[in-house]
Amino acid sequence: MNRQELISLIRQRQSFLCVGLDVDKKKMPAHLAEAEDGVFLFNKAIIDATIDYTVAYKPNLAFYEAMGIEGLVQLKKTMDYLHSIDKPAFTIADAKRGDIGNTSQQYAKAFLDPAGDFNFDALTIAPYMGADSVQPFTVFDNKWVILLALTSNKGAFDFQFLPVEGDKKLFEKVLDTSKQWGNKENMMYVVGATKADMLTQVRAIVPDSFLLVPGVGAQGGSLEEVCRYGLTRDCGLLVNSSRGIIYASNGPDFAERAAEEASKLQQQMAAALQQ
Repeated sequence: MNRQELISLIRQRQSFLCVGLDVDKKKMPAHLAEAEDGVFLFNKAIIDATIDYTVAYKPNLAFYEAMGIEGLVQLKKTMDYLHSIDKPAFTIADAKRGDIGNTSQQYAKAFLDPAGDFNFDALTIAPYMGADSVQPFTVFDNKWVILLALTSNKGAFDFQFLPVEGDKKLFEKVLDTSKQWGNKENMMYVVGATKADMLTQVRAIVPDSFLLVPGVGAQGGSLEEVCRYGLTRDCGLLVNSSRGIIYASNGPDFAERAAEEASKLQQQMAAALQQ
């Protein structure tokens, strides 16, 4: 999905919601946790219930890798389903990869190659190792790098706010330098909702880039603040919610409750877009 297709989808659904498919069997409804293909069936039900309110889905790879081979099978079935339905969605592999060039090439092939098993639209990347660890992910047409810039966890203050050039912070250096590796057509940035007040500084450096914003909902981030400081003429945001949607209930009504929570966020987003 290229930039214009993503913008069109956002306008069509009046939403910039991303649903995180961070599946933990301990939190799933019991009848699915114990079922064959239960993880896929859970994801399918969540997708069917929320697709009209969201534009993106983001499986966190750790939850699937922790299940071993079976977890990757469930992830593939989920991706095959997303590619088969007639309602498009932007797909993000939240894998936070980043290594030297030839290793990055293999990660890119594993997650982004259209001929591969998963064929995600985007992959989250850690930029710590620099240009040659990021650029191999930019070789596929209409695929996206989502670079970690300013994260929502408390450990972000260990490194991301360190001064590196005068008053410039490390996260600002990452944003600025990364513009040599990609552009608004193939590079997004992770900026946590719990750092919403920093979005003005982020937008000063990457005014037109899309931002993937985790932390709304269970982590306490404010959607209103994210919109105030982060929205652009083309929206420029994908706001993620995981636990607040997919675990709104762990009973038989889990899909209906997920739809309710996604609908609430979509209505707030529609109002923000109209403003």
